[in-house]
Amino acid sequence: MAIYREKDFTERRNAAVEAKKALLERFKSRPSEDDPEVIARKQEREAILAARAIREKEKEKLRQEKLAREAAERAERERLAEIARKEAEEQARIEAEAREAEEKDRLSRYLAEEAEKKARRDARYAARKSRVGTRRTA
Repeated sequence: MAIYREKDFTERRNAAVEAKKALLERFKSRPSEDDPEVIARKQEREAILAARAIREKEKEKLRQEKLAREAAERAERERLAEIARKEAEEQARIEAEAREAEEKDRLSRYLAEEAEKKARRDARYAARKSRVGTRRTA
C-alpha cells in the first residue's frame, strides 16, 4: 500500500508558477484578430446568429398568426353564439306571444260563455217574472 505524502510549500509554489507560465503561453499562442481562422470563425458565428434570428422571427410570425387565427375563431364562435342567443330570444318571444294570444282567446271564450249563461239566466228570470205577473192579473 502506497503512503500518501503531502506536498510541501515549495512544491505547491512551483506548481502555481508552472500553471501561470502555461496560462501565459496559451494566451500568447492565441491567434490575432486578423488571422484568417479567427475571421472565418467570427463570420461563422455571425452567420449562425443571423440564421437563429431569422428562425426566431419566423417562429414569432407563426405564433402571431396562430394567435390571430385563434382570435378570429373565438370571435366567430362568439358571433354564432350571439346569433343563436338572438334566435332563442326571438323564439321565446314568439312562443310567449302565442301563449298570450291563446290565453286571450281562452279568456274571450270564457267571457262569451259567461255572457251567454247570464243572458239565458236573465231570459229565464224574465220569463218567470212574466208568468208570475200574469197570474196576479188573472
